[in-house]
Amino acid sequence: MAFSLPQFLLGVVLAALIAYAAHRVRALSDSGAIAAGLLGTVFFGLGGLRWAALLLAFFISSSALSRLFRQRKAALDEKFSKGSERDAAQVAANGGVAGLFVLLHVFFPDALWPWWACAGALAAANADTWATELGVLSRSAPRLITSLRPVERGTSGGISPTGTWAALAGGLLVGLTAALCRPGGPGSMAEIILALLWIGLAGLFGSLVDSALGATLQAIYTCPACQKETERHPRHTCGTPTTLQRGLPWLDNDWVNTACTLAGALAGLLVLTI
Repeated sequence: MAFSLPQFLLGVVLAALIAYAAHRVRALSDSGAIAAGLLGTVFFGLGGLRWAALLLAFFISSSALSRLFRQRKAALDEKFSKGSERDAAQVAANGGVAGLFVLLHVFFPDALWPWWACAGALAAANADTWATELGVLSRSAPRLITSLRPVERGTSGGISPTGTWAALAGGLLVGLTAALCRPGGPGSMAEIILALLWIGLAGLFGSLVDSALGATLQAIYTCPACQKETERHPRHTCGTPTTLQRGLPWLDNDWVNTACTLAGALAGLLVLTI
């Protein structure tokens, strides 16, 4: 088992500092900061800087975009289940699957499959976040992924050309990090490009799975007072109790995000077959 106590203790300190800084700039809520500190300890303390680079590529870029477009997204708050500050559930949903593969790396230190699965999971989380944050910039109305009919901005399952390209870009950023930081070295230029593209596409795939679930199985509610469709429950932003319109009551956005990262991880594993 690959474990170093000094590395683990250093990881605890670094994770705590980053979580604290993110909390200060309101990228994380109180519970989110605690969860991020624990997740960061897994990456920094058990994986080391190489694995932490994957997490930082996701966390820094997605948090920066969320902060940059916070005002633009404010008008859509009534649609989304939560605000721009990630809470513990959101941290777990976006990083929990990836963290699991870091733990598996401890038990299989010479295997490459935990690396590519972790990269795919974080690429999917990054792709989904970039699609959400940059998709609002699209000039055209989003379309539901299952039927391609136009829907309101912020509707679960809605996709747009801008959002789709943003998802690919977000996945490619993590893919580039994975290709350059891979255990054993990045390899040849061809290997770098192949890993970059594959993990980028794994991220895009995870994001599309997220959209498909959002359009079909995710719990979507209606506010009787505003007559608005929303992910918020039990109350809308206006304070009115919301009622289930469609989907599975237990399948909220956090579970959908978890499924998104799991799909990305499974797609990332396929890099070993090519």
